[in-house]
Amino acid sequence: MDKEQRKQQILDAYHFRHATKAFDPERKISEDDFAFILETGRLSPSSVGSEPWKFLVVQNEELRSKLRQITWGAQGQLPTASHFVIMLARKNVRYDSPYLREQMLEVKKMPEEVFNQVLGRYREFQENDLKILENERALFDWASKQTYIALGNMMTAAAEIGIDSCPIEGFQLDNVEKLLKEEGLMDDGEFGVSVMVAFGYRTDKELRPKERRTTEQVVQWIN
Repeated sequence: MDKEQRKQQILDAYHFRHATKAFDPERKISEDDFAFILETGRLSPSSVGSEPWKFLVVQNEELRSKLRQITWGAQGQLPTASHFVIMLARKNVRYDSPYLREQMLEVKKMPEEVFNQVLGRYREFQENDLKILENERALFDWASKQTYIALGNMMTAAAEIGIDSCPIEGFQLDNVEKLLKEEGLMDDGEFGVSVMVAFGYRTDKELRPKERRTTEQVVQWIN
């Protein structure tokens, strides 16, 4: 496949993807295909390589039923999706947090002397450049932004192999987090719920036209 064919294949996937409101409950995503989707999320980029996320794959029907009572945006998806994912974001990814230190030294294999050198840069970035240390919500929202990168990559990867998806923000945050804590699925104080996403196969096979603003309306070139 040459470059132009590959480009068209990717664009076709974007035209194929739409926010699927209900899925065919009889069709299930294979284990191999869903592992591929999760891997595209795991390999996604994040600010300073922080990877401040965790993906909860909710397949338990009883838990899905409980979630449906407090997730108004997934009334059609929760009962029918092949796979349903709750994306968590870390609440404390400060430049001086134990997590970020472990991420840089143990996961990214950054030499400790290098980490100590960039620590001031990280502080300046968070404290003054983006001003995300002003309060806990600002810091959490910054981490949540990173989960949306993984979210987009997972949905695009799914579309490229013919799998439908739907991102979901319509949920009662406090009640969802309370439920996850009661179920022992969210460490107290370490994570918060960022966004949800459902995957499966649409029941309507006809592709709907993609309606978007024009390129001229959304792109400005500064030469």
